[in-house]
Amino acid sequence: MRGFGLAILLIVEFASAAAAEERSALDALVRAYPQQLAGYDAMDLIWRDGTRMPLSDRHPSILDQLRLSYTAGISPAALYPQNDAGRARNRPFFDKMYGNCWKGEVAPSLVPVVWLPQSWGRTVRITSVNGIAERLTDISEELDALPSSLRRYLYPSAGAYNCRVVADTGEPSMHSWGAAIDINSAYAEYWLWPRAASRGTIPPEIIEIFERHGFIWGGKWSHYDTMHFEYRPELLTRHTLSVEPDVLHTPAVENAVLH
Repeated sequence: MRGFGLAILLIVEFASAAAAEERSALDALVRAYPQQLAGYDAMDLIWRDGTRMPLSDRHPSILDQLRLSYTAGISPAALYPQNDAGRARNRPFFDKMYGNCWKGEVAPSLVPVVWLPQSWGRTVRITSVNGIAERLTDISEELDALPSSLRRYLYPSAGAYNCRVVADTGEPSMHSWGAAIDINSAYAEYWLWPRAASRGTIPPEIIEIFERHGFIWGGKWSHYDTMHFEYRPELLTRHTLSVEPDVLHTPAVENAVLH
């Protein structure tokens, strides 16, 4: 009986820890998109327009896309591919956020950004939703100030907005929502088409600048894509940011149990 009681206690503690981790991830999600999201309850993510979206109605669900932790930073441990954090994307969530490109809903929010104006000076199209275009402009200016030995990894850009699916999954790419950019493919590595001889990874100075502005790097995925950066601030802030009251208390969610 004593052993049975201990087993029950461990199960309860594990469930409590899992629930706390889930709440932490959802808090970070709400904090990352304050203009779009109001909060959540036990069943739904709640948008500021009153829309309720189930947290776990399909695969990948909203919870699935938050389940893996992205390791930020440029330490050797952080740069070593460990999982696919960010690669699972709940399509209804991102269609609601940015629109469905196959229905022509993304294009109206696209704006041109001059990529590396001092080094390359050509435009890419990126969404203005969530201030992503402004963030990419800031990133471009910071990258343009790097030494030429580092800037060569950045241009020509392999593109930003592209209404397409991911090659191996058939699911929409983050490019289809206009929230991703690929840098110079000549120095890239992609897990599905490995090179005969590796040309090395992307310099950490580049990764650090992108991450500081809310973009995760595909080179940290087990299914790596080293030229790819996408805007996913919820994965970079989940363990460091708390939810501010004005994000949670809105008429649309006043009857929900929020965290």
